[in-house]
Amino acid sequence: MHTTEPVANPFALLLNPAAVFAEIERSDRLTRLASRICRPLDKPVLGTPEVAVAEEHDSNTDAGMAPF
Repeated sequence: MHTTEPVANPFALLLNPAAVFAEIERSDRLTRLASRICRPLDKPVLGTPEVAVAEEHDSNTDAGMAPF
């Protein structure tokens, strides 16, 4: 098992980013993490029920109606 000594100054890691990436690739704990790509800024697909609800809410807000 590969062990490393903790760095006293965490900013010292910024001086050698290649070493940081090498340690990340060797880390067993990081490879076991579940990950997924989230893109919250993606545009909604037109025609979905969520878009219809949002458009209705926007038009009611523009017309001065209460949202509920």
